[in-house]
Amino acid sequence: IQAPRISYLPLLIPDIKKHLTDVILDESNAALVKEEDWWFEETERGGLMKWHWPIGLLYDYNIISQGLHSTSTPLASTTLPTEPLRLTLHLSSPPLDKLLLTPNAETCKLSYMGQLKEADFLRWGNTRKVTGLRKQDHDGLWEGVRTHSFDDFWRIGSKIFPTTTPLNPHQGYNPNGHSTMNSPPSATLAPPSLSGTSTITPRSPTATESSGPNPQDGAYTVRSVPVRIFLPDGPVLQELVPPVIEEGRAHTLRHFLRTQLPLLFPPPPSQPQAYAILQGVVVPGDAEMAWLGACMAGADGWVNICIGLGRAPTR
Repeated sequence: IQAPRISYLPLLIPDIKKHLTDVILDESNAALVKEEDWWFEETERGGLMKWHWPIGLLYDYNIISQGLHSTSTPLASTTLPTEPLRLTLHLSSPPLDKLLLTPNAETCKLSYMGQLKEADFLRWGNTRKVTGLRKQDHDGLWEGVRTHSFDDFWRIGSKIFPTTTPLNPHQGYNPNGHSTMNSPPSATLAPPSLSGTSTITPRSPTATESSGPNPQDGAYTVRSVPVRIFLPDGPVLQELVPPVIEEGRAHTLRHFLRTQLPLLFPPPPSQPQAYAILQGVVVPGDAEMAWLGACMAGADGWVNICIGLGRAPTR
């Protein structure tokens, strides 16, 4: 089955039931099977597939877990795997203490909306952008995810996610995680006076300028970039990630990883002992966290960075 990275395993169950169980099970046995008892695990290692993780995150996490359990040397440069994610479907006895929710579309939607609100709070310091939407907008946002329709999703998502407005050179650093804008006020040149001199007077933005993106919705003005770090067979780490650091510099992935995981990403002259995967690609260290938050976040608003051990693989 080919599935979008932004989708979830519970959304695949109707197709799986249609194309697989109708062939494997007869009518009497199929009637006894309850979809809420279904669960998946990775075929080779037996890793449990979480319902509330996007499929793309499940794939990336499986890549770094394979590297951890590989019999080859961990620092050998390899090619990033491109083979399908091989899963085993179980029809009974789900480990409910680890799955967190039942595998149906409605509970998956509730989990998605919860993740979206949490990411919204980290970005803006409140959830007004999400909670201020109408119910039909909430439904439309989820429908875009469910049907993999970018146009349907972005019609609502553009009201929530930050814009890709570049870093303002006058933007300051705030240690509390808030970016401050120190831009000079707009001005216009008044006609020369009778004495022959000109004066600068403030002006209001024109209608055309007002209709453009709001600078306060830019990626570099958020309170914090919603980021989670996934380690192979380890905990999930979450910290506040300001888009701008000292001296107004953009916060880069290299700086972030050296701060959070100094043993895996030591400063020069030592070489990194790990690499970062995001949305199926190895991310360079000079990628700016604000840009990742605006352009590489999932449909739930989160930047899910998976850390693989060893040298960065190539395509």
